[in-house]
Amino acid sequence: MKLKEPCILTLNGGSSSIRFSVYEADGTLRRRIEGKIDRIGVSGTILTVATDGKKPTSLRLAKGDYEAATDFLIDWLEAQPGFPLLHAVGHRVVHGMQHAEPERITAGLLKELRAIIPYDPDHLPCEIGLIEAFRRRYPKLPQVACFDTAFHRTLPRVAKMLSIPRRFAAQGVERYGFHGLSYSYLMEELHRLDPKVAKGRVILAHLGSGASLAAVRGGKSIDTSMGFTPTAGLVMGTRSGDLDPGIVGYLARADRMTSSRFQRMVNHESGLLGVSEISSDLRDLLAKEASDVRAAEAIALFCYQAKKWIGSFAAALGGVDALVFTGGIGENAPVIRERICDGLDFLGIELKPRRNATNAPLISKNKSCVQVRVIPTDEQIMIARSVACLLGLGSSRKD
Repeated sequence: MKLKEPCILTLNGGSSSIRFSVYEADGTLRRRIEGKIDRIGVSGTILTVATDGKKPTSLRLAKGDYEAATDFLIDWLEAQPGFPLLHAVGHRVVHGMQHAEPERITAGLLKELRAIIPYDPDHLPCEIGLIEAFRRRYPKLPQVACFDTAFHRTLPRVAKMLSIPRRFAAQGVERYGFHGLSYSYLMEELHRLDPKVAKGRVILAHLGSGASLAAVRGGKSIDTSMGFTPTAGLVMGTRSGDLDPGIVGYLARADRMTSSRFQRMVNHESGLLGVSEISSDLRDLLAKEASDVRAAEAIALFCYQAKKWIGSFAAALGGVDALVFTGGIGENAPVIRERICDGLDFLGIELKPRRNATNAPLISKNKSCVQVRVIPTDEQIMIARSVACLLGLGSSRKD
């Protein structure tokens, strides 16, 4: 691989993984490298990478903690022949409080991010660690924070408010919403496919191990299922989604459950995994659905909750012009899309079975009042576009 133009590195740091891509800012933001480090913090930590769309290769890491994985990634990048052309790093930052636009990372912004770690203890420490590692090794290299909450800063006040004592709002306790980079990409793609529909009433469904929905009107987010944290809303792989807050007090009394133990339960032991007692992966559950009632009930709960959120957002929007599925489940699970949409014909949502079965880009019937689409998301390109636009590198548009 021979790089000729200035490059942008994009980083998406999770609690147990780091996804990354390298783009040439040659006017089209061409992706040249794509990879990830998986299983950080457990045995078998591995780097998988593909260059120019070729077959991926893998390297096993000797140490599996987050700091070691970060250093390993930087060392690997340094060894690539095009590394001197790296001009900037863009980071997905899950929580950005009131930030509505990508921002160049400064000492002040880093201080602010450290201060809000209690808002998102699962993601922010990892993301901050990545930022600091690159600052130590390359202090003059520009870094940009792209906030997952930014897309939802257009929420009307009534959608942001929580019905708890008003004094907590002054501390920033409100509904924020997440998956914003994914939703931004989907809206750009929908605008390219059908500008009129994109300006109308749109429901976006990002369904993966993390799952949420967003209601968009006139291109702006007016509501979303996740709230103060990414734990809220839909049933997810290991997250509970919405719960009766009285459960906290009950478990504290009956099970002597501490707040930290409760947080671990609702974020890492609940959702599809907790209900099924089998797996957090919907593919595993579909394979066992016919023989294990726990798997069947977990799937039914997931689909039922998604259907309810679509109905509630249709009410908030005053109707629906388009429903868009994305994420690992949304893009690749026809049976789940079918079950979620079953019975929603009263909203004008009608799927064409053959299109749905093949994951076609448009899966609704021709006569359907609502366009139902499958659009593969691309958070990495959204980060690269944001960096390119902010720093004036190449083009902020996709080829």
